[in-house]
Amino acid sequence: MKRSLGTQLRHLIELLDGAVGAAYLEAGLAYRPRYTPVMRALMERQPVTIGHIASAAGITQPAATQTIALMIKEGIVMAESGPQDGRQRLIRLTEQGAALVPRLVICWQATAAAAASLEAQCHLAQAIDCAIAALEQQSFGERIRQARAAQPPASATTS
Repeated sequence: MKRSLGTQLRHLIELLDGAVGAAYLEAGLAYRPRYTPVMRALMERQPVTIGHIASAAGITQPAATQTIALMIKEGIVMAESGPQDGRQRLIRLTEQGAALVPRLVICWQATAAAAASLEAQCHLAQAIDCAIAALEQQSFGERIRQARAAQPPASATTS
């Protein structure tokens, strides 16, 4: 049975994230792969808003908020009120989070080398870039609506 695109993508993410998560554990780090986009954004500039992190990381604001909440619980980042607007939350690394950075960079370098090895074999990044560009021109939702409109109407069954 041929797997659908969604099933294939979920399986690919499971394979990649599972291996990266295991590599962090092997390096003695209690760290989740989903924290990486937030850490990279905070390594560029601090403090920053959740909106800035979401934009820099290329993730949704709700995803950034959930990830940051987990990172706060683990003591990696902290949130403080903005100086002009107390409702605005500014995010920064804690001392514990900053201490992780050198060890994470080593892990990221190994991950990048492994990704390059995979890329050399199957040109995955090119296919992903192509898919993202195509979906930015016409969303998957619009493609589904067009496919549905092109289908013949379901025949009514009588009992």
